[in-house]
Amino acid sequence: MATALPDRAADQGRVLSEAIGRVAGCWKLTNEQLGAILGLSPATASRLRSGGFRLDRSSKAFELGQYLVRLFRSLDALMGSDDLASISWLRTANLDLDGRPIDLIRTVRGLNDVADYVDDHRAQI
Repeated sequence: MATALPDRAADQGRVLSEAIGRVAGCWKLTNEQLGAILGLSPATASRLRSGGFRLDRSSKAFELGQYLVRLFRSLDALMGSDDLASISWLRTANLDLDGRPIDLIRTVRGLNDVADYVDDHRAQI
């Protein structure tokens, strides 16, 4: 009996969308902040968080979402899974990055720079 294989791209979109929703919840991101990070409108970010919208594997928002999850995982490891410490770090000015990480991650370059910065510090542990 033949069974249909699940659509892998759709499954990846579902998994990443759910992960991003969890990141946004842990970091207490507003829909405006999440939308700015992913290049989506606040309304679309709201739908993403509630499960009414899924990222498409071929979209720029999907790629940015991967960076956001990468940043979350690295920062979570550094902070010992302490969400309040992560939130505090994100909202505090960082001299090395020349700004608050929460503001910097609103751009593609900033998101990449912050993720690289955290990964570099994580590698030293």
